[in-house]
Amino acid sequence: MVRPDFAKQSQAIVLRQPMDLALSPVALSPPAEGDVVVDILFSGISTGTEKLLWSGRMPMFPGMGYPLIPGYESVGRVVHAMPRATHHEGDFVFVPGAKCFGDIRGLFGGAASRVIVASDRALAIDESLGERGVLLALAATAYHVYQGVPEQQPDLIVGHGVLGRLIARLAVAAGRRPVVWETNAARRTGARGYTVIDPTEDDRRNYARICDVSGDPQILDTLVSRLAAGGEITLAGFYEDALSFTFPPAFMREARIRIAAQWQPQDLDAVRSLAQSGALSLAGLITHRRSPPDAEAAYRTAFTDPDCLKMVLDWSTLA
Repeated sequence: MVRPDFAKQSQAIVLRQPMDLALSPVALSPPAEGDVVVDILFSGISTGTEKLLWSGRMPMFPGMGYPLIPGYESVGRVVHAMPRATHHEGDFVFVPGAKCFGDIRGLFGGAASRVIVASDRALAIDESLGERGVLLALAATAYHVYQGVPEQQPDLIVGHGVLGRLIARLAVAAGRRPVVWETNAARRTGARGYTVIDPTEDDRRNYARICDVSGDPQILDTLVSRLAAGGEITLAGFYEDALSFTFPPAFMREARIRIAAQWQPQDLDAVRSLAQSGALSLAGLITHRRSPPDAEAAYRTAFTDPDCLKMVLDWSTLA
């Protein structure tokens, strides 16, 4: 197994401590049998998980700590394949992170100019997706909520960020026309086959299925009040604080509360097929782009600017 000289070092976004990050050179661990070396072209910035890492509010879990390399939304090209790898040089792939940086934690390790990953973690995608390929992780998260089953799609979606838009687009692809609540007037544009409204303008109280992606831990009582009898609330956002609700109204409606967890490989396969066939559009979701040397400003914009739906780092600018 020959390790190519160019696969010894990378440039990566290193979060040294909360709110302290920079583009830095990092050493790469040697590739093993079955690995591929991928030159990253684009990586997305997550306003959920990565914001918690950046702010220092991520709950502790095994492997958590600083310094770390974030990122689980990357696309690039295979530049070297080790023996037994299932990809070939030149393949365009989606990479959901990497752990190839020695003592620097890869949480989740995709924000780098070059990564080494097991071939079965890289997903071959159509090169025509380009930078939009970084959205596949969020699309898989959205798909995981309802699995594309028409009769299980939500009637109401709370939040019109990227995840809310993807859940709504998947519902439309399944033949439904959901309502979306959005409190930020600037984010009420961009609907494709569904309706976006200010929640104060909605007096409906018989939604059978509500999907919340707002991340608001205080929202449950409001959502319960809008449920039909036997209705279901699905929590698909990420909530930093404890959630609670008043029991009697939920009891009277015999409400169900469900939590949607992390996407699975089959979800990623499903949205790849939907995106490549055109059934799921990923257009209009990337609103901001920056070069990796501008990472500090890019991350702050992604996390603080309400006009930023999705920020992408363009690693091709380092070439």
